Amino acid sequence: MVVIVTLIVPFCLALAAISDLFTMKIPNKLSAAILVSFLVFAPLVGLGWADYGMSIAAASAVFAVCFMLFAMNVMGGGDAKLLTATAIWFGFTPALISFLVTVAFVGGFITLIFLLLRANANTAMAMGIRLPASLVTESKIPYGIAIAIGGYLTFQQSPVVNLVLLAAS
Repeated sequence: MVVIVTLIVPFCLALAAISDLFTMKIPNKLSAAILVSFLVFAPLVGLGWADYGMSIAAASAVFAVCFMLFAMNVMGGGDAKLLTATAIWFGFTPALISFLVTVAFVGGFITLIFLLLRANANTAMAMGIRLPASLVTESKIPYGIAIAIGGYLTFQQSPVVNLVLLAAS
């Protein structure tokens, strides 16, 4: 069970990032897998019911903010669902702030990279370098990449992962 709990989220995040890069879409089944895996495994590894409820509350708060950003056309729906599903793993802990801040910084960096690549796309294509459509024709940023990287960098801080690693040692 240790392997499943510690690998399912990073695996789903990787698939989401790749999908977002090449299609500008994040499949709902990836966000659902991240969310359902928390709902199933958190109680099994010993997360207390109060912490379980606080994780659901934290994800709900993240979803509320993401929904407002989506309504203002600032954030895509797939990004909102992926961020919410990943946030549930952190609960209302300092790790959630770490995750969200990391996503924000990585997102800013990725945005700068995409803007630079788009500004120089003609040069790259003239050199025969094939670029994904998300780099050339889209005006939005595939933020799923930032969410995935932020998730990778902070996932070990998740209370559920800490319980799994504690039990494994």
